[in-house]
Order: sequence, then C-alpha cells, then structure tokens
Amino acid sequence: SCVLFAHGAFAWGQKGHDVTAYIAECHLTPEAAEKIDKALNGHSPVYYANWLDIASHTPEYAYTKTWHYRNVDEGKTIDTMPENPDGDVLKAVTTLVAELKAGGLSPEEETLKLKMLIHLVGDMHCPMHLGRLSDLRPVLMFGKKTNLHSAWDTAIPEAARKWSYTEWQEQIDRLTDDEAMLIQAGEPYDWLKETHAICVGIYEDSPEGTKISYDYVYKYTPVIELQFLRGG
Repeated sequence: SCVLFAHGAFAWGQKGHDVTAYIAECHLTPEAAEKIDKALNGHSPVYYANWLDIASHTPEYAYTKTWHYRNVDEGKTIDTMPENPDGDVLKAVTTLVAELKAGGLSPEEETLKLKMLIHLVGDMHCPMHLGRLSDLRPVLMFGKKTNLHSAWDTAIPEAARKWSYTEWQEQIDRLTDDEAMLIQAGEPYDWLKETHAICVGIYEDSPEGTKISYDYVYKYTPVIELQFLRGG
C-alpha cells in the first residue's frame, strides 16, 4: 500500500470504511433505508463500503483513481491549490449527490453512484486524503519503518481499537440529537476544510522520523473516532 499512497489510492483501511458506512446505516430514515436497500439490491451500505478502492484499479473504473483525495501542498489552502483536472474527492462527492438528488437515473446508474458515494464520503474524512502531493514522510510505527500515510491508513486505527465495525459503532455512535445535527451541518466543502485542518496538525506533529508508539495512538484516537462519526 505504500506505493499506492504516492497516488493517494487508499484512505481509511477496510475497517474505517466499514465503520463509517455502518454509522450512516444506523442513522437512515425508514424512507432512505428502503430506497438504499432497493438501490443496493438488498445489500447494506457496509457491503459496498470498500468497493471503489478495488474498482478504481480496474480498467472500467480507472477514471475514478483521483476521486479518492484532494491534494493540498504545504503553504496552500483548499482554495489556492490548483484542482486536479481528472477530478478529486470534493468534486466527485458534490457531483454524485447532485445526480442522485436530481433523479431520472437508470437503476444501474443509481446503484453505481450510490456505491461510489458511500466510499468517497469516508475518504473525505480521512486526514491524509487532504495531504501533500508527493509526501510519503518516513516514520517508525512501533519500531518498524513505514510512512505517515500508511500509518494513518490502517495501523493507527487498528492499534487504537481491536473492535469489529459493529463494536466501533456501538461504542462511539452515542451523540445527542443536537450533537448529531451539528456534525451533519454544512456542505461537503465545509467537511473537507475540517479534515484539512486536522491533516495540517498531523504534519506539524509528525516530522520525518517520528516514532509512533502508544502515546501517539492515544493522542489521536479521539480524532479517528470523530472523523469516523463525521463521515458516518
């Protein structure tokens, strides 16, 4: 996965996407649940939570490779960084939502766009997916050589909790109605800015050669939990 990270191919590992999708599923209105059940042919959103990571590496869906992230270089903001002409996570999420809301899609198109959206909203909340274009910063994760992107992908969430995706939801999805409304407020652009702010902080806190151990994991576990909740 380290090589793939150079192109921003993966964000949360499978577990993170499953958690995000399951939290979303738990908050569906009955009407939305019925529509989604039909669009996904009886499958749960969790069933397709990681589908696009695999599909993006097939010829048929290679056009979605850049949709998983939006690079923002050091000293740039989301607004001042030139957009990738091949698309990015903000453009993809915004477009997919508009297309699904507008209706008039064939059942096949609706299914495809929903499968993509489930994954990409998770990506949008993964801090390293608002990272720098070419930064595979070397760090040590419990003494083993890796890079910052790879550590944040799966290693840090898995070190934080050895829970199943249902256990993650059960333990962290406990917001009051007011707290949930606050998290849901805003548009995809606002959510992206929140994620980018976290990413900037991680870079500042994790220089090259950082030794990631239990203290680092402990510090960032609440951030991971918050981003899973926001994504869900």
